[in-house]
Amino acid sequence: MIPVDVVGVRLELPGNQPVLILRDQEFPRYLPLWIGENEAKAITLLLTNTRSSRPLTHELLANVIANLGEKVISVTITELLEGTFYATVNFANHDSISARPSDAVALALQSGAPVFVSDEVMDEAALDIIEDEEEESDEELEKFRAFLDEINPEDFS
Repeated sequence: MIPVDVVGVRLELPGNQPVLILRDQEFPRYLPLWIGENEAKAITLLLTNTRSSRPLTHELLANVIANLGEKVISVTITELLEGTFYATVNFANHDSISARPSDAVALALQSGAPVFVSDEVMDEAALDIIEDEEEESDEELEKFRAFLDEINPEDFS
């Protein structure tokens, strides 16, 4: 399993489709996941430490899990089948459960749990970004955003 950081959510142009970006913690590669608008908003709120006036689904789920005496220890993007990503939410004292990757990542962020991607998924769908050690991270991010403007979900099926 490969530990990843949640970079953020970007919009794929011209369709304005939200894309969740995960970054390999060891190598310069990124995993884009196309997600729904509601999930994109939830993840963005979590990344910016913005609170909603009422609990969102991931907050409710995290509260239920905690009140049942359980803890989310990690989430894992486990498979890529026919262009669809699959994930699991992993608990301290119980079996893992299947989840959509966007929901799993939102729950991980809410719970402070790490996010992992299986080696197979990362090898199949991650995008290698060649980094020049002299470039600054802002320039790298701009290059990656430009790349995102040109890719489509069909490129990963």
